[in-house]
Amino acid sequence: MSTEVNKAFAQKFRDTFLHLVQQKGSRLRDYVRVNTDVSGKYDHFDRIGSTSAQKITSRHSDTPLISTPHSRRRVSMDDYNWADLIDKADKVRMLADPASDYMKAGVWAMGRKMDDIIIAAMSGNAVSIDEDDASSNVALPSAQKIAVSATTDMNITKLLQAKQILDASDVDPDLPRHIVMKSNQFYDLLNDSEIQSSDYNTVKALVAGEIDTFAGFKFHRSERLATDSSSDTLCLAWIPEGIGLSMGMDVKTEITERPDKNYSTQVYAQMCLGAVRIEDEKVVEIACTDS
Repeated sequence: MSTEVNKAFAQKFRDTFLHLVQQKGSRLRDYVRVNTDVSGKYDHFDRIGSTSAQKITSRHSDTPLISTPHSRRRVSMDDYNWADLIDKADKVRMLADPASDYMKAGVWAMGRKMDDIIIAAMSGNAVSIDEDDASSNVALPSAQKIAVSATTDMNITKLLQAKQILDASDVDPDLPRHIVMKSNQFYDLLNDSEIQSSDYNTVKALVAGEIDTFAGFKFHRSERLATDSSSDTLCLAWIPEGIGLSMGMDVKTEITERPDKNYSTQVYAQMCLGAVRIEDEKVVEIACTDS
């Protein structure tokens, strides 16, 4: 049983549990490419590169052989779990059975871990596999990063710069584009001195949660974003096809009795997964100060 459970012992007539503020599960899972039912230690995302057409210079010339480049990115599959115990004696002293609320807390924790893994994969090292099955780490190129400089906070200029980086790489304009920021960056947009009056109401609606798209991006909020050595928040813009999430086992839950724990009820959750950046060109990292 959780060592904190004595705080839930019934004193008067309370018969429900109140979950404290927390992110309730994953916010990013639905916006990346997902492989399911993966077996084994690794999963791979195979890639095909671009080629060039060859000019025909004479009649009846030999057919050219254009070698199509292949490469792959590797995902390491890792297991994660969560568990807590509910003692029989403690259940007697509480008016409510906490099993379902414990399960909610466990599943939410697993979802948050899933987001952490996706965020780390976006801007961290990706494992590349060559034709000889040799692996190497690939960092996100500097060309895909927008650094903190004269423009420190999130602003319209940075959003447009992220869009320009994606466009310059010929990312299909029909593919959905997403961006994740902390709450600070949403409010930074309202204070952007360069924002046009015609855009202000749109940004205001975005901050208020009335809309979720602007400048071609669908916006997401997460307070779990990483920071760099200067404590700047690393916001991320991406195309779903550019990030791979491999699921060996989706979140699986169990509520069972533990004979070895005096038949206490165990609430348990487990998952197996990994993530990788499939294409560098489909991710843009935007450093912002948290002013």
